[in-house]
Parts: sequence; C-alpha cells; structure tokens
Amino acid sequence: MAMQTIGVTGMTCAKCVNHVRNALSALPGVREVVVDLESARATLDVEQEIDRETLRSTLAAEDYGLN
Repeated sequence: MAMQTIGVTGMTCAKCVNHVRNALSALPGVREVVVDLESARATLDVEQEIDRETLRSTLAAEDYGLN
C-alpha cells in the first residue's frame, strides 16, 4: 500500500471534485481517492505508484490537468 499525492488543475466546484475522484478511482490498483478543492490536490491510496502519464491522460479525459 502506498500514498500518492498529485496537484490537479481546473477544479472550480464540488462537481469537479466528484469528476476527478471518480476518474482516478477507476484506475487499476487505486483503493481510495481523496480530493481537496481548496488545495487543488488529490491523494490516492494505491497498490503501487501510478505513472504521471497515466494520471495526466486520465485527468485530461475529464478536462482537468496534472500539476
């Protein structure tokens, strides 16, 4: 088990938080995702670290960015 924290750009509301949480939760090996709008960060509880390109493309598909 590992924790991975990433910056997320483009979130402006609670609906954005839900979109980001759902998109990241769907990735293989993700156990839990906590998204904080105020800090523009997402913390993932993962089986093993997820590469930045996978995270970037997952967020981009929902119109958000990886910071």
